Amino acid sequence: MPGPADTPLALTLGDPAGIGLDITLLAFLAREQDALPPFVFLGDRRLLEQRAEALGLAVPMETIGRPSDAAEIFSRALPVLPIPVPVAVAAGQPDTRAMGAVTASIEGAVELVRGGEARAVVTNPISKSHLYQVGFEFPGHTEYLAALAAEDDRHPHPVMMLASDTIKVVPATIHIPLKDVPKALTQDLLSKTIAITERDMRHRFGLARPRLAVTGLNPHAGEDGRLGREETDIIAPAIEAARGAGLDVSGPYPADTLFHAAARERYDAAICMYHDQALVPFKTLAFEDGVNVTLGLPFVRTSPDHGTAFDIAGTGRANPRSLIEALRLADRMTAAAGSSR
Repeated sequence: MPGPADTPLALTLGDPAGIGLDITLLAFLAREQDALPPFVFLGDRRLLEQRAEALGLAVPMETIGRPSDAAEIFSRALPVLPIPVPVAVAAGQPDTRAMGAVTASIEGAVELVRGGEARAVVTNPISKSHLYQVGFEFPGHTEYLAALAAEDDRHPHPVMMLASDTIKVVPATIHIPLKDVPKALTQDLLSKTIAITERDMRHRFGLARPRLAVTGLNPHAGEDGRLGREETDIIAPAIEAARGAGLDVSGPYPADTLFHAAARERYDAAICMYHDQALVPFKTLAFEDGVNVTLGLPFVRTSPDHGTAFDIAGTGRANPRSLIEALRLADRMTAAAGSSR
């Protein structure tokens, strides 16, 4: 359940060596211009102050003890809930000793939302390669959040969406090697992905009847089986099952003709078969303002659609637009979820 409008969003630390600190500071400075809702940063104030100094940014901060304090001080200072980082992390120089704070921030944000103290989780970028070095067992944020949302050994089925005003895409398979995609694609997986996307488009994006377009896996959507059987044997049956349940779903379409402007007018979201089939057109069309959304969770989660960008952290070259849009979208999604109940 989303909290009242003055309940803050919970913004995570991300990798402190990356641009998460930069864009957090810049987003706060843009709070009035971009009409941002109050958010609380779960991280290390000392590192945030050091990054602000390095960037020449005058950002007042206040340490708070409760998220409910955030709304009152947000107009004058960035609210920080302390998550200490036990090492001095320099911009652009990731340190595995900071990874415990990275995951603690994510877990803390989820706890706040599930306890009604925050409305949504907004995550700064993490470095999976450095998390793996300290035993992180999940392919990425999406799967980790699903595990944190589990109840009584029941894990939600997370669905990754990349969203902007220009285009919304959903990869049915996410962080797996391309060679494993055909084996991973099943009618059950596609049926779950379609159903969750349709449900959350209604409840969290406020669309009365979402129009979903589904790609094929193979060139030309398989050419009636001549270029592959996945469309005939797996994808089309999942689409027909969804139509039988009353959903507005069409396809499978050749992916190379689905993303031009005229084609995008015919659907609200495109469900694609693998990571790059979805993210290449998305990042071509919406690189600066795209937002990563996890559907299928019992809470709203958004994130910038870019990575840690260690090479530009602390240089003043980071663009906060994707984080700003992630905060704004989380605000809208929680409002839509509240009004749909």
